[in-house]
Amino acid sequence: MVVEYGYIFIVLAVVFGLYMTWGIGANDVANAMGTSVGSGAISVKQAIIIAAIFEFAGAFLAGGHVTKTIRKGIIDPTTVIDQPEILVWGMLSALIAAAIWLTVASWLGWPVSTTHSIIGALVGFAIVGIGVEAVNWPKIGTIVLSWLVSPVVGGALSYFLMISIQKLILDTEKPLINAKRYAPYYVFLVGFVISLVTLFKGLKHLDIDLSVSQSFIFSGILALILTIISYFLINKIDASPGESAREQLKQVEKIFGILMIFSASAMAFAHGSNDVANGIGPMAAVISIVDSGGEVAQKSDLPIWILLVGGLGIVIGLSTLGYRVMLTIGTKITELVPTRGFSAELAAAATVVIASRTGIPVSTTQIAVGAVMGVGLARGIGALDLRVIGGIMMSWVITLPVGAILSIFFFYFFRGIFL
Repeated sequence: MVVEYGYIFIVLAVVFGLYMTWGIGANDVANAMGTSVGSGAISVKQAIIIAAIFEFAGAFLAGGHVTKTIRKGIIDPTTVIDQPEILVWGMLSALIAAAIWLTVASWLGWPVSTTHSIIGALVGFAIVGIGVEAVNWPKIGTIVLSWLVSPVVGGALSYFLMISIQKLILDTEKPLINAKRYAPYYVFLVGFVISLVTLFKGLKHLDIDLSVSQSFIFSGILALILTIISYFLINKIDASPGESAREQLKQVEKIFGILMIFSASAMAFAHGSNDVANGIGPMAAVISIVDSGGEVAQKSDLPIWILLVGGLGIVIGLSTLGYRVMLTIGTKITELVPTRGFSAELAAAATVVIASRTGIPVSTTQIAVGAVMGVGLARGIGALDLRVIGGIMMSWVITLPVGAILSIFFFYFFRGIFL
């Protein structure tokens, strides 16, 4: 059957894969760019250009050429290894189910985890196509845990970063002079953390094998170079003693706005390299099964044209529907300005580094939301829109079951057509 309908399966996989990466662009990438846009550091148009360049570069240059066919070890397909058509139906069902859920969530402005969407869809297909025992239930438990851990860790870090900026710069009598004094330290911090994110996550598909200590040394050198450059650039800004405090605060926000452009670019590269290939994994799996005449492999080649499809889908998704999630992250949870957006972005990047080395179950989407909540909380609970936060939390909880239910529907649909 896989050979007989092979051409149809490949066409469906490419169409659904493009749709899925469109959803990643509309939701996941928009969520990553939300703090930069919402704080006013960059416009929506500039965010799309940055994402188009760096997400695409990340996916294409460092996205890797091999992908795991079954994501994150969430299901065990060994019992149906001699029935490849079940896996093909399952992968197609998971792709279309996750993509539909991402469309709904993006339209409603909900920042949800694209990884959890595809995992929920895979679980749904596995339950009806393979059996309940094929699902790695302890893994599902870690996802539930991430609903709490991600926002708490990201929020705590951003809260303390924001408090430090308030104490050292914003709430002082001479904020601009203090910004020139302390901004280089923040530049070092952001350079160091973003370099670590790129080394730990952005380049893991390339054959660059650095130890933890080597990664720290390399990141420290890069951060030091950035700090020296920023020191001279920042000190060129005129800090006239006669300028009002309000004017000085405007200049301070401009400094942090420039820093956000660098951090947003680096995060887009890391996201593109790490998550784009993951999003198109099921598409690659279907093509691999069809090309091999029905052989199911744990890993499959990721041809360049599939990476191109993934990069294209992401850019289109961000530019067509991404503004809705960007609005939620950037303006609806709390009011953002560059200093707050910078704190949230740096805290999110630092949490990704900590999680990637310690194995803490987190979602980058949920970390970003938690980090924005943290900077809002630094101004008091009244600065947060609890109604919006409640809606976001609810969307996280229903992502897994909705993905599963949709996937079950499409699995039976495909089985009815092709069996």
